[in-house]
Amino acid sequence: MMKSLLGRTIKELGALLPRIEPLGGELERLGEAMMKCWNEQGKVLIAGNGGSAADAMHLAEELSVRFAKNRRALAAMALCDPAVITCAGNDFGFESIFSRQIEALGNDGDVFVALSTSGNSANLVRAVEAAKSRRMVTVSFLGKDGGKLKGKCEIELLVPSSTTARVQEGHKILYHTLCEWIESKVE
Repeated sequence: MMKSLLGRTIKELGALLPRIEPLGGELERLGEAMMKCWNEQGKVLIAGNGGSAADAMHLAEELSVRFAKNRRALAAMALCDPAVITCAGNDFGFESIFSRQIEALGNDGDVFVALSTSGNSANLVRAVEAAKSRRMVTVSFLGKDGGKLKGKCEIELLVPSSTTARVQEGHKILYHTLCEWIESKVE
C-alpha cells in the first residue's frame, strides 16, 4: 500500500511541475517587489492557517536568517505569535487575527504574503484588505480555484491542483525558488 501511495504522489507531482513553471514571471515580480521593499528599509509580513502557517514561518526564516548561503539578514516575519493570535481572536474575532497585526506592523511599501490552499479563509481575505489600505504590496500563494482571494492581490501564484498536499508542495517549490533567486541578488 505505501509503495502505491508514494508512486501516486510522485506521478501527481510529475504532472503538476510543468504546470507550475509558467508562474516564473509572476514569481520574479514577487522577488523584485521584495528587493525593492528591503532596499527601502521595509519588511515582508507572511500569514497562513494550519499547514500554510507552518509554510509562513518556513519562508520567513529562510528570508530573515538564510536559505543556502550566508548573507545579510532580510526583514521578514510570519504573523504566527500565539499570544497575539489568541488575543486578537478573543477580542476581535478569528477573522481579525492577521489584519490586526498588519494594522500594527504594516507600512506603505511593505509586502504582505497570504498563503492559502483554498483562498477562502476569512482572516486572510481581511488581511489582504488591511494590507491594501496601508498601501502594502499584496501577494497570494493559492491553490484549487483560488477561492475568494483569486484576483484580489497584485501578485498571484496559483498552483493548479485540487489536492491540498500537492498545492502545499507546489507552494514550497515556488518559495524555495524565490529564496534562491533572492540570495543571488543579496550579499
